[in-house]
Amino acid sequence: MKLDRRYVEKPWGRTGLPPMFDPPAGKRIGEVWFTGGGDLPLLAKYIFTSERLSVQVHPDDEQARARGLPRGKTECWYVLDAQPDSTLAIGLRQQVSAEILRAAALDGSIEALVDWRPVRAGDFYFVPAGTVHAIGAGLSLLEFQENSDVTFRLYDYGRPRELHVADAVAVAQRRAYPADLAKHLSVDEDRLLVDGPHFTLVQSHEDRLRDRQRWVIPLDGEVRSGGDVAGPGECLLLEANERLESGGARMLIGASP
Repeated sequence: MKLDRRYVEKPWGRTGLPPMFDPPAGKRIGEVWFTGGGDLPLLAKYIFTSERLSVQVHPDDEQARARGLPRGKTECWYVLDAQPDSTLAIGLRQQVSAEILRAAALDGSIEALVDWRPVRAGDFYFVPAGTVHAIGAGLSLLEFQENSDVTFRLYDYGRPRELHVADAVAVAQRRAYPADLAKHLSVDEDRLLVDGPHFTLVQSHEDRLRDRQRWVIPLDGEVRSGGDVAGPGECLLLEANERLESGGARMLIGASP
């Protein structure tokens, strides 16, 4: 089935999106979620930024359930477009204590403590639960994640939104981001991007992961399954062993474990 688009307003979103989208007029859209398949374990979405997102962290499954939530949030990002000066923060510049992280969140010095990195189209980051992070301005990216909206904000640049400093410090990995979790992809390669306990994700030009429920997100070209056709800005949800015709289109394919 082709999943529906859900447009999500954010203070850091945009009033103009790429032409394949048809967002509500005059709204600052920050995210486009693909929904409609019931209570799914995974979620695919686009993110569009005009300002920095908060410095934040997500709990893992055990930490989330201890707080009465169904699951945590491990995620990954595929950068589709980036303005020349765009950055994102992932991990900390050095290992710190819980006390130092808490103080930095409260006095704003966390902006210098997180590791801001320049980014370009084709960059890929796997973001395990517990990673302190912030997506910067001027970015368009695809996010594939556990289907959870739990976010603990450490810092939000003075914007009037709730912070969750105690919970964030409690679940944060207070260290540098592992270098081997970042990759850069060319448009012509097929590559395994994530093969973890929460989900698998590949960039591919042909059908992959057929033995599992899977999310198919075309990056260019069109894909088809039965009577459903999808192009860039759309997403198909296929059950195990359903046939996908790709015609050489470049896709991200995500699957349940």
